[in-house]
Amino acid sequence: MSETLLKDAVRLHQAGQLGEAARLYGAILRASPRNFEALYFLGFLHSQRGEFVEADRLMAEALRINPRSPDAHYNRGCAQQVLQRHTDALVSFEKALALKPNYSDASTNRGVALMALRRPIEALAAFDTALAINPNDAEALSNRGTVLFQLKRYDEAAANYESLLTLDPNFRYALGTLVLSRAYCCDWRFAQSDLSSLHAAMREGREVLPPHGATLISSDPEDQLLSARAWTSSRCRPQGPPLWRGERYRHDRIRVAYLSADFHDHATAHLMAGVFEHHDRKRFETVAISFGPDDKSTMRNSLVRSFERFVDVQDRSDAETATLLRNMEIDIAVDLKGFTDGSRPGILVWRPAPVQVNYLGHPGTMGADFIDYIIADRTVIPERHRAYYREKVVHLPDSYQCNDNKRSIAVAPSRTEAGLPERGFVFASFNNSFKITPEVFAIWTRLLHAAPQSVLWLLDANGSALHNLRREAEARGIEATRLIFAPLTTQREHLTRQRLADLFLDTLPCNAHTTASDALWAGLPLLTCLGSTFAGRVAASLLKAVELDELVTPALEAYESMALKLATDA
Repeated sequence: MSETLLKDAVRLHQAGQLGEAARLYGAILRASPRNFEALYFLGFLHSQRGEFVEADRLMAEALRINPRSPDAHYNRGCAQQVLQRHTDALVSFEKALALKPNYSDASTNRGVALMALRRPIEALAAFDTALAINPNDAEALSNRGTVLFQLKRYDEAAANYESLLTLDPNFRYALGTLVLSRAYCCDWRFAQSDLSSLHAAMREGREVLPPHGATLISSDPEDQLLSARAWTSSRCRPQGPPLWRGERYRHDRIRVAYLSADFHDHATAHLMAGVFEHHDRKRFETVAISFGPDDKSTMRNSLVRSFERFVDVQDRSDAETATLLRNMEIDIAVDLKGFTDGSRPGILVWRPAPVQVNYLGHPGTMGADFIDYIIADRTVIPERHRAYYREKVVHLPDSYQCNDNKRSIAVAPSRTEAGLPERGFVFASFNNSFKITPEVFAIWTRLLHAAPQSVLWLLDANGSALHNLRREAEARGIEATRLIFAPLTTQREHLTRQRLADLFLDTLPCNAHTTASDALWAGLPLLTCLGSTFAGRVAASLLKAVELDELVTPALEAYESMALKLATDA
C-alpha cells in the first residue's frame, strides 16, 4: 500500500502539485514513520517551498535511517547553506562526496561553503574538482570566477568569466563581473564596448552588473538604480510577514543598531570609530551587529568597547539575526554595508526595525522597499538626483562622510625611503586600480609630458594592473619608470607617506572616498572633477566641507588645466 502511495506522491511532486504530494508523504509517514523515501522526498519538497528549517529536520531523520544516501547528505547541506550554517553544510557535502566522489554538484556547493567560511584556496580547489567532473557546470565556473576575484587574481578571473560567457552568454552577472575584473587589471582593450553592452543590457532589465559594481564603473545614476532594483527584487524577497508591525516602543533611549562586516581594521571602521564613541549615551543606546571576522586588532578591541552591546552573528542566519533585532526592540537599524563585500541585506528584508537606513558603505541606492532612508549631503545627492533613489534622502549639513578625529600621523619618511626621486613634482593617486579609466590616465600622462621632472605615484594594488599601466604609459610616450608604485602598508604609515606628494589626482566616474579623506587628513591637496553619481561626487563633498571649493572642477578639461597650473606654478 505504502509503495503505491509513494509512487502517487512522487508523481504529484514531479507535476508540481506540492500540497497534494506533501499530504500523501504525511500519510505514508503516519503509517510508517521510518520510511526513508517519504522522509527524503518530503524534506526536498520543503526545500522547494523555502521551508529550510523543516527540510533540514526531515533530511536528518532520513539520514538516521539510511546514512549512506549521498543525495540526502547533499540536500541537507543545501538547506543548511541557505540557513547560513556553513560549517554544518560543509560537513554534509563532504559526507556526500565520501559516498559519491564524482558528485559534481556536491563539490560545487562544498566550494561555496568554503568561500563563506573564508577559505578561498580550498574553495578554488573544490570548484576545479567539480569542473574536472563536469566541464560544463556553469555554476561551478561562476563561483570559480568569484573566488579568483576575491583572491585579487583579476586577470585569471577575467579569463574565467570569458569562458563562462562562452558556455552560457546569458549567465546572470557574468558580463558585469568580467568587465569589473578587466577594470581591476586596467585592461582597457574592450572598455568602451564593455560599458555600452552593460548599459544596453541593464535597460533591458537583465541581471548583468551587481549593484556595487554599478556604483564603481557606471556614470549613469539610472543604471545604478536599475541594477540595485534587479538585485533586490531577485535576491532580497521577503520570506514571511514583517517582524515589526507598527508597535510603539517605550524606551528611555533610542536604540540604534549598526550592521556591518567591517568591525575590524577596515576603511569603514576608520571613518566610523569616532561616531560610535561620540554618541550621546543619555539619549541613545548603541548596538553593533557584526557578521565579519574578528582580526584581533587594536581597532576591533576599540570598536567593541565603544558599543553598549556588541553581538557577533556570523553563525546566525538572516532570519535569526532579524529576529534578534526585533526582540531587542531596535528603533533604528543602520546598514553600513549595502551591497559591498560581505554584505547581508537579507537581514533587513524581514523589517525588524521601524526605521532602516543605508549609510556609508554603499555610495548609491539600494533600490529596496525595506530601506527607508539614505544619509547623504547636497553635493553627493543634489535635489535633481532624488529620482534615482528608492530611499528618502536625509541631507547632513556639510559632508555626509564622517571621520575619526583621533587618527595619528607619524614623521614622514624621506623621498628616497618611499621610492621617490629627490626632486620633481609628485602627482599621486592612491585610488584602487578599477577607478583608473583610459580617459583619466590619458590626462595624467599628458600632465607628465607637460611637467618633465614629475612622477606619478600610484598604489601597487595588483600585479596585472601594474604591468598594464606601465605598458599604457609607454604607449603614450612616458617612460615606465615615471610611474612609481607604493606597496600596501598600515593605515598609519600610508597616511604619513602621503605628505611627500604634491597633488592628489582624483578619478572619474568613481572618486576617491576614504582615500580622499586620508589625503586631506595628511595635508595633501586633492583635485577632483564633479561626476554625475553619488560615487563620483564624494571628493567634491569633502573638499567643500573644508572650504577648498576651488579644487572641485566641473569637467575633465578644467581638471587637466588646473592640475597643470598647480604643477608648474610654484
